[in-house]
Amino acid sequence: MTEQAKPAPDASAVIAVCGEIEKHVAASGWDQPARLFALVPTAALLAAEPSLGAALGEQAHPDGHLTAIEQDEFHAGGDLVADLERIAWPDGVTGCALSVERTLVPASVEADIPADPDAAAEFVNAHPQRHDVRVVVAVDRGGAQHGLARLRSEPDALLSGTELVPGLAGALLRTLDPS
Repeated sequence: MTEQAKPAPDASAVIAVCGEIEKHVAASGWDQPARLFALVPTAALLAAEPSLGAALGEQAHPDGHLTAIEQDEFHAGGDLVADLERIAWPDGVTGCALSVERTLVPASVEADIPADPDAAAEFVNAHPQRHDVRVVVAVDRGGAQHGLARLRSEPDALLSGTELVPGLAGALLRTLDPS
């Protein structure tokens, strides 16, 4: 007997909501804090709160559409992964997403970054080859994940992929694990 491969999760809803979140966050400009979102099925949200129909727009939402609900009480500290480890979502939350900005330097200068965190931040922020990037990563309980990245220096270019930021996607997936 041959073992059947597990079908890949349908990521279309996660891809769509990831784009919606990136557009929402981009409207606030750069230099934003990390922003966390719960992802809930739009149909379930509208069934529970019909008055939200106007706020979500009267257009028809495809089956499986997800609505992102920003978690205003989320404030990331110095260790984003540790902050995420303290989160557990209730069953009604289908997925979650995070928007975060970072400053990156080329790998060729990483060895020159000081060990002291304050000195490292100063070094990276002052480096002439630095790049500011905003990343949005979304995941769902079925294992679907998607990420988008936008460079500040190239605002019209958007990098997209399922394995864009695997460590962050993994941390988000762990927030959905009930165990």
